[in-house]
Amino acid sequence: MPLRNDYIGPFDPDLDLVDFSRGLLAELGREYLLAGHLQDRVGLPLVAKLCGGEAYVRFSIEEWMAASPIYSKRMQRAMNFEGRDVGTVFKNLQLDIGAPHQFMDFQFRLDGPEHGEFWLAHCGALLDVEPFGEQRVKTMCHDIEDPTFDATAAATHPCMKMRPIHRPPREPAGRHPACRWSVFIGDAADPAEPHPNQAIVERSELARLPVSRPDRNREPGGWDDYSGPFDPGFQLEDLSHRALVTVLREFAVQSHLLARSFLLCAEQRAGSERARRLGRSQWTGIAALVAERLRRTLAIEGEDDIDAIAKVFQVHPCFHPRSYLDFRVEKIADDRLRIRIGECPAFEEDDCSSWFAGLSEEVHPAFDAIAGAVNPRARCHPVAAPSQGRLAWDLVLDPSADPQPIPQELKLAKLSRGAAFRFEKRRLLRP
Repeated sequence: MPLRNDYIGPFDPDLDLVDFSRGLLAELGREYLLAGHLQDRVGLPLVAKLCGGEAYVRFSIEEWMAASPIYSKRMQRAMNFEGRDVGTVFKNLQLDIGAPHQFMDFQFRLDGPEHGEFWLAHCGALLDVEPFGEQRVKTMCHDIEDPTFDATAAATHPCMKMRPIHRPPREPAGRHPACRWSVFIGDAADPAEPHPNQAIVERSELARLPVSRPDRNREPGGWDDYSGPFDPGFQLEDLSHRALVTVLREFAVQSHLLARSFLLCAEQRAGSERARRLGRSQWTGIAALVAERLRRTLAIEGEDDIDAIAKVFQVHPCFHPRSYLDFRVEKIADDRLRIRIGECPAFEEDDCSSWFAGLSEEVHPAFDAIAGAVNPRARCHPVAAPSQGRLAWDLVLDPSADPQPIPQELKLAKLSRGAAFRFEKRRLLRP
């Protein structure tokens, strides 16, 4: 079967990421990176409202310190570039949800194994916070970045450091690039200390999930891994079909690890019930935003029928990788879908630190939000005692129904410039 460059046409219940072309996988990869990055735009303002501004800072630091070293090492294994030098750190940054391509436009200069620099040609995060004043900028670019950058670097080498050459607040105003950082191997007597929550997250089923790679390439061209020299101009179009499917699965893992770390912080500071409510709201906001964006990427932006809804659920990064969440969408009528989740590692976690911990027979608002982003007259309904799967819901599109209201969490997500950010193709597929 030929690979798809879009998802126009009938819904295919058996379609998987491996059925998309390299070009579309590269586009989806950028969307998956941005999705993981923007989930904090929903979660952290809710934390500030619930627990105060100081909690906002502590959550930001602790969630990234606990998650990024884990997913950085996973990506090194997935793409075969494990090492202890600065080039390895730079490769990790090129494949990190903290640095979604173009929105956080990292540029690099590698001087040698022990030293290099990076700067941002465009920083969407800075543009989001600058209108709120200098203190908010310092909070992000100083208080939060200092410990989290070092935690990411320490995944490669415990003495690896990231230090600013200059950074915001921008002086003079509008300075470009807004920041420039030096990355180097520091004093052996000053190794980074991992955050205690890292060990907790490492014990999760998610963190221990095996890296999943397709058996073969279904399209010629590109790098099958990133074991070669560091390329400062790297784009997802440089990767082979097999490698792209691999990194998309890992981008989804990164997103779930970050959510897990976020909800662990919430449980520790606010208790299990508040953590569940935060997870419910965070998932709802980012799920709806990503659903809106996927319609354009899949070239189904003008469609709002039951097939279009099914396609968005099927490709949505919240429900990947399938090795973690046994997720299935079936069309059972022209106006109805069956969504089911089987027994899987996502239900074997022994805590409430995941979006899926909030799933029950009742309809989760994230599901309605995804459907509503395609057609506001679509809603989910629980299926009691499903014959297949652990949980199931029927999604019904009723043209006579009142439209869903826009979720408040989606409105919160759209405060970021990332919500409407448009990617550009900067490189043709590598032969």
